[in-house]
Amino acid sequence: MLAAARRGLTIATILVVGLATAGAFAAEVDLEIPGAGDDLRGKVRRALLSHELIQTDEPTAQDLLAAAQADYRRILTVLYDEGYFGATVSILVDGREAAQLSPVAGPDTVNSIVYRVAPNRRFTFGQAAIGPLAPGTAPPDGFRAGAIARTQRIQRAIDTSVTDWREIGFAKARIARDSVVADHAARELDVAIAVDPGPRLRFGRLLVTGNEAVRTERIRAIAGLPSGRIFHPEEVERATRRLRRTETFAAVALREAETPNRNDTLDIAATVQEAPPRRIGFGAELSSVEGATLSAYWLHRNLLGGAERFRIEGELSGIDGGAEGIDYRLRAEFRRPGTPVPDSNLLMHFELERLEEPQFSSDSAEFVVGLDRILTDRLEVYGGAGFRYADVRTAFGRASYTHFILPLSAEHDRRDDELNATSGYYLAGTALPFAALGGGTSGLRLSTDMRAYRAFGADDRVVLAGRLQLGSVLGPDLREALPQDLFFSGGGGTVRGQDYQSLGISVPSSSDLSGGRSFVGVSAELRTRVTDNISVVGFYDHGTIGRDAFPDADSPSHAGAGLGLRYDTGLGPLRLDIATPASGDDAGEELFFYIGIGQAF
Repeated sequence: MLAAARRGLTIATILVVGLATAGAFAAEVDLEIPGAGDDLRGKVRRALLSHELIQTDEPTAQDLLAAAQADYRRILTVLYDEGYFGATVSILVDGREAAQLSPVAGPDTVNSIVYRVAPNRRFTFGQAAIGPLAPGTAPPDGFRAGAIARTQRIQRAIDTSVTDWREIGFAKARIARDSVVADHAARELDVAIAVDPGPRLRFGRLLVTGNEAVRTERIRAIAGLPSGRIFHPEEVERATRRLRRTETFAAVALREAETPNRNDTLDIAATVQEAPPRRIGFGAELSSVEGATLSAYWLHRNLLGGAERFRIEGELSGIDGGAEGIDYRLRAEFRRPGTPVPDSNLLMHFELERLEEPQFSSDSAEFVVGLDRILTDRLEVYGGAGFRYADVRTAFGRASYTHFILPLSAEHDRRDDELNATSGYYLAGTALPFAALGGGTSGLRLSTDMRAYRAFGADDRVVLAGRLQLGSVLGPDLREALPQDLFFSGGGGTVRGQDYQSLGISVPSSSDLSGGRSFVGVSAELRTRVTDNISVVGFYDHGTIGRDAFPDADSPSHAGAGLGLRYDTGLGPLRLDIATPASGDDAGEELFFYIGIGQAF
């Protein structure tokens, strides 16, 4: 079949783009585009369905014929997008035009498919008019008289003009008329597009369907659709994200009403599907240093009918490890989304914990009420107030602490993947002001965690990952500070290849260690993907503990290094790390094993 009329073929350039065996025959695909450059030739070749079919399958003759017949439109789409509106396309299947063959009673075998494409000369825009446009906007680059007449540019002009109107409240902006005329003699394309902005609209009601156990008024409060305000499509997206963040719904979809109301408001229909309200989960992690960690939780996603989340979790750690005993933790957490404003959550938690650490032991309780605020999809802040009590036994003796606390935190996550990042960065910081009640010293605990990732090499198979951890306690000295607030180094979270919490501050006249008032941790990993699922990792960790609020040149430090293996499960990589000390008298003499899910950082 010959498309569009202008001929005049020169000497054909033949490119063999595929060779495959299907059944008992071989089909050869040839592409002839006289005078075409490599860029156009490559784009047409990649559009050929027959070429793709031969590369990936064992097609029958009927499959190849159907592909060849579909390729007329695919080739013309490429040519139009490149500005060739006077092209001719012929597709010969064993010498016969593909369009003239019956797709049902076609040939039994196909030995060759020859594509003969004559692009001819490119068209330019003679006229490129679109309007009216939203105030302060202009057509996109390339949509102007004299520019190459690509269909992509026409579509971008249409999409941009409608989007610009919608973003200032004209929700029903549309293309009212369009005219596209090709002048083959002048090789010009005249395009005239009329835009109808429609009326400027305000948000109307949020109409909720699909909910059963979650109250409708709570869904509206969480979504936070600004009824009465000027329409903006981003507000609809924000409302959708807010509902999805609750994790109460398995599916959420918001859709604009087809017709505005008489008072120039536009209703939004919200269709939700509730997730099962209850869930339980289990976890396990193993380290040759800290021993095994077992955890479990029970979760209710809609405790009071308003998408409130209630979670109870327990954890046992240090099981059969090198520490003094087993640590216990029990925590109950309540979260009410959309309180007091849509992008904020009310949080409460109560926690009981017993720690049997190498350098101290403690029994503690904590109760905190706070609010978190989601400033953007990547930035979240938190502030709270509460109390904590601890009864501790350290190298300095036994003591009790009662504190009024104001926990503050911020997290900015620009990673491409939380469990297996290959690009971006992650910043987190905490500040914990505490006031001692009934005696003791008040102060401030600060910490930060900074991570960065960069992929390079063929197909980004190599990832360089770096981490910097900083911590400081201001106010109390080592004897006065709560041991949980002090810093140790060694183990999976700080320096792999060193004993768990093996680095601290020596206590005078004793062999015991105390935590330090400051910490600096640096980690680097080189991750190399050797197959689609398997990666090998080389890593180096270094940690420094300071006696004072800021470490100095005399502060003790240690390092560890090793190799790791990752297996990508699709839900996050399984991690195996083997590390050894990289400093001190025992450098290279011991091995430590770490097993978990997700990258080390």
